[in-house]
Amino acid sequence: MARRRKHAEHENHERWLVSYADFITLLFAFFVVMFASSQTDKGKAEQMSEAVRTALEQGSVGSALSGILGGTPDDAGKGSAQMKGPGGQTKLSKKDPTEGRAAELTPTKNTLADLLKDELKTGKMQLSLEERGLVISFSQSAFFPSGTDEIPAETYDSIRKVASAIQGVPNPIRCEGHTDSVPLRPDARFQSNWELSAARAIAMMELLAHCCGVPRDRFSVAGYAENAPAATNEEEEGRRRNRRVDIVILSPAGLKAEPTAAAKRFQGH
Repeated sequence: MARRRKHAEHENHERWLVSYADFITLLFAFFVVMFASSQTDKGKAEQMSEAVRTALEQGSVGSALSGILGGTPDDAGKGSAQMKGPGGQTKLSKKDPTEGRAAELTPTKNTLADLLKDELKTGKMQLSLEERGLVISFSQSAFFPSGTDEIPAETYDSIRKVASAIQGVPNPIRCEGHTDSVPLRPDARFQSNWELSAARAIAMMELLAHCCGVPRDRFSVAGYAENAPAATNEEEEGRRRNRRVDIVILSPAGLKAEPTAAAKRFQGH
């Protein structure tokens, strides 16, 4: 009986694809790890490294990483790789709208301290940096005759120095009038400390705008009468300090107390 002839085994010429696929997978994993190591988010980098290790063990690199890197264009995923894609995350964290808009006020305070050294030394003016902004206080005894809202011409040079500093920063300005707690005389021009404090704040704003060129739309005006004292009204020295006009170069914190329309106008600068 004739023996069957063995057929020659067919040689598989496509076995190289297995090695090639393994090489591509490892190369992809390498670049993923390199990408992860370049990110500032260490937590995400650790997630990526763990995902690569798990995926290599399970043979599903692409699906394991898609969630971390941002998913597919139709899947927002957990990361930022598809942030600008059709289905990626497009919402960025909202920042304070005034952040970066208001100038840092410490250099302005230092500049004014140098410009106004004579006025500060004699007590005509005071500077203080508060949470609401840089406060420039004008003493009534130096800038306003008793019971009036008129600003003497001899004080204009000092006010121009303040205006030059105001024009060097973009921040909005609030003029605030203050009085002591002593009622006005019945025959006085103003009927109350409310009227006097508001009138003096307006007079200061008008001088800064009309004579010094500070844009009017940067201003707001407030009159506090005796209700925001800088010192006690029980002593003459305290009452003298309370009779003042404050110019406040508003900080972002101070701007939050302003009406929405004013805040939006400032944000557009």
